[in-house]
Amino acid sequence: MQKINILNICIDNLSAKDLLGKLVKEGGVVFTPNVDHVIKLQQDKEFYQAYQIANYKVCDSQILVYASKFLGTPIQEKISGSDLFPAFCHHSRTNEEIKIFLLGGAKGVAKRAARRINQKVGREIVIAAHSPSYGFEKNEKECLEIVDKINCSGATVLAIGVGAPKQEKWIYKYRSKLSNIKIILAVGATIDFESGTKRRAPKWISDLGLEWCHRLLSEPKRLSKRYLVDDLPFFWLIVKQKFKLYRSDNVLESEDRLTSVK
Repeated sequence: MQKINILNICIDNLSAKDLLGKLVKEGGVVFTPNVDHVIKLQQDKEFYQAYQIANYKVCDSQILVYASKFLGTPIQEKISGSDLFPAFCHHSRTNEEIKIFLLGGAKGVAKRAARRINQKVGREIVIAAHSPSYGFEKNEKECLEIVDKINCSGATVLAIGVGAPKQEKWIYKYRSKLSNIKIILAVGATIDFESGTKRRAPKWISDLGLEWCHRLLSEPKRLSKRYLVDDLPFFWLIVKQKFKLYRSDNVLESEDRLTSVK
């Protein structure tokens, strides 16, 4: 499986069809990096560490696709979480071994998403759903209760959409406690989209790499700093990588390099 290096992560260069086949056959953890992830990975040691457990890192950004072409190592397909999850449900519609637990969204959103997904698929593929409280990731008691809910549900797949880097860090911390889960999908805002709570950008906007603009106009207060300030250094960093001037400032990578030298 070819991997495409963008700054300090390697993205798996495979099609959605190939990914779905591998997941159902082999299981695994799927993260979907976008520009915001890549920027956070430059400085957030825990986020970078969490990323190392993902079996598959697939491109969730048309901008990353453009960047890969600029670097001379093109990514063949954008596989966003909000495309991958419904495709996974459809692909698994007749596979009774696939039983999904949805974790994410505001109160009641996950259960609403579950009902809509099951109606579309034609069977109860989502067997349980839970919307955690705000800041749940800082409450060990609540997190362990969620782990217990997942284990008692009989689910074999966890789809968690609580935003990055929160969802990836939660997976990293609690994955080993999920006794029956074979597939974990970090899906971001997908649960909101599936519930109908939020509207996704039209496909043509997404294909142009302007989905961020649609989301910014939908939630300017929450997303303006992310898109208009925090993520802007990405373009300069890609230019530096192109001309072999990029050097990761990630603390963990620095420690790894020092360890390898010793």
